[in-house]
Amino acid sequence: MDEERAWIRQAMAGDREAFAHLVEAYQTPVYNLAYRMLGDPVEAEDAAQETFLRAYTRLNTYRPERKFSSWLLAIASHHCIDRLRRRRFQCPSLDEVTPWLASDGDQPEEAVIERERRDEVQALLDELPAPYRAAVILRYWYDLSYREIAEAMGITESAVKSRLHLVGEISCRGDLGSHYDCEYDTNERQECQYPQREKKSNPFRSPSF
Repeated sequence: MDEERAWIRQAMAGDREAFAHLVEAYQTPVYNLAYRMLGDPVEAEDAAQETFLRAYTRLNTYRPERKFSSWLLAIASHHCIDRLRRRRFQCPSLDEVTPWLASDGDQPEEAVIERERRDEVQALLDELPAPYRAAVILRYWYDLSYREIAEAMGITESAVKSRLHLVGEISCRGDLGSHYDCEYDTNERQECQYPQREKKSNPFRSPSF
């Protein structure tokens, strides 16, 4: 942590080598967030590179009292939301997902089950509007607090809780995509009507990857 703080101070003073250390430290979590948001490995790589470029040019806006990881992931999530809006939420087929999703150490049967599980969760993520997807990923993959998510997304903590509650509520009933035809205000939850269905386990509660 002390080493990271030193890198941040040096990078803010214009030291590119220090910033390169920060890139090495966070390239995997930034890429993973971009992949979860965008569903495409090539686009995720581009988004990760753009995230670090934006972070470097905005280092003067970073506040030392804030976790650097949260600040960086906020930049990544906003950039991915912008990308999704530009392509109007048209995500690529899951057939394009690369084989790195499955662990090489697993037995064949276990690898298939794990791949199916991950594809199921990714498919559910793909059905969410970008702001809801970002909130889910930041909470359940990166364990950010409600306050950190609110700060990252520029919304209130109550709005974060509302989004996560709504996603969990509808995902337990299945068929998320059909329930987001209504529009949502940035800070307020708007009720959607959905049929009563048998409750299923919430896949976002305990992601295994």
